[in-house]
Amino acid sequence: MNIELTGKLIQKMTPVSGEGKNGKWEKQEFVIETDDQYPKKICMNVWGEKLSALAGVVEGDHITASVNIESREFNGRWYTDIRAWRIQRGSDEGSTPAATLPNLPPDDLGLPEDDLPF
Repeated sequence: MNIELTGKLIQKMTPVSGEGKNGKWEKQEFVIETDDQYPKKICMNVWGEKLSALAGVVEGDHITASVNIESREFNGRWYTDIRAWRIQRGSDEGSTPAATLPNLPPDDLGLPEDDLPF
């Protein structure tokens, strides 16, 4: 399933990193505000080498993020993760991608399957 979220980039958080049983990991969260009649703020993230995709966009840019949404259970609690795998600047069809992540299938993002970083 391909889901696209469009809105204004309102915040980029500082990247965080750690080490799990599958090795080192790094992620960066960012927040967009949608263009809906009743705008929503949505926090999502990029992992590993895909952090470079956020380097091409700045707060205030209008972006479209292609994302995968997944929930996982950990110690009896459920956590939902919104991972961006492609980020494009602008909303016009003719706009040029500012930063594009590889167009990989959702299950082939090279991310740890069962290693939650919290």
